[in-house]
Amino acid sequence: MANILMFDSGMGGLSVYREVRRVLPAHHYFYCFDNAHFPYGELSEQALIDTCVATVEQMVNAHAIDLVVIACNTASTIALPELRSRLCIPVVGVVPAIKPAATLTHSGCIGLLATPGTIARDYTHQLIAEFAPGKQVLLKGSTELVVLAERKLAGEEIDLETLRGIMAPWTEGSGCPDVVVLGCTHFPLLREELAAVMPGVTLIDSGSAVARRVAHLLGDSAQIESQGTGVAFCTRLDAAAEKLKAPLVNWGLTSLHAV
Repeated sequence: MANILMFDSGMGGLSVYREVRRVLPAHHYFYCFDNAHFPYGELSEQALIDTCVATVEQMVNAHAIDLVVIACNTASTIALPELRSRLCIPVVGVVPAIKPAATLTHSGCIGLLATPGTIARDYTHQLIAEFAPGKQVLLKGSTELVVLAERKLAGEEIDLETLRGIMAPWTEGSGCPDVVVLGCTHFPLLREELAAVMPGVTLIDSGSAVARRVAHLLGDSAQIESQGTGVAFCTRLDAAAEKLKAPLVNWGLTSLHAV
C-alpha cells in the first residue's frame, strides 16, 4: 500500500482527504497542516513557496511518502512547479472547478469563492478564460470563511447571519450565480451552512476529481475493502492544535504529532 501525504495550511485539506480516502481506503495517510503559517492566502508568494517546500520535503523524507496531494488551492497555484522540480514522486494539486461549473450553469453566471490569493493569481484567470468563455464569472476572495471553517472543525457553531452577510452580494438582487465553485479546500467544510444561505445554488468543489487523479497515478482501478492508517502532523503543536485532536480522530486520523 502507498504512503500518501495530504498537505494544507490548516483543516481545509480534510475535505480533499475525505474524498481520496473514500475512494482509496486501504492506503496509509499522513495529513500535514502548516498552522505555523496559517492562513496561506495572506502570505507572499516566496514565503508560501519556502514553507511549502521545506515542510513537504521534510515529511516526504521522514515517512517514505509515495505521492503528495497539495490539498490547498492557494498553494497549488503557486508552489506546485517548485515542488515537482524537487521531488521525484507524483505531486497532485487542486484546481478550482471552473470547467464543470461552466457546464452546470443555466443562467450563465458562475461564482468563484476562494481566498484572496487564489482570486488574484494569473493561473485562476487563465482557467476562467479557457474553460468559461462567454460566461459571467463573479470572483469573491474571503479569508474570513477560512477562519470560520477552522472554528467549525474545532467545535464552534457557525452564525448563519454572519455567513449570510458575507454572501449577500451573491444572493440579493439580479445577476446572482446559480453555480458557485468552492475554490478553497476549507469551504466544503461549510457546505451545509453555505447551502442554507444560498438556497437553490449548486455548490461544487474539486475533491472527487483529485481522488480520481490519485487513483489513476497509483494504478488503483478497484475499491479495496481493507482499511489503512491515518495520522496527522502540524508545524506548531500548541494549545490550539491540541484542541483539534478529537475532531481529527473523527476523520480517521488517530494521532497528532509535530513535524
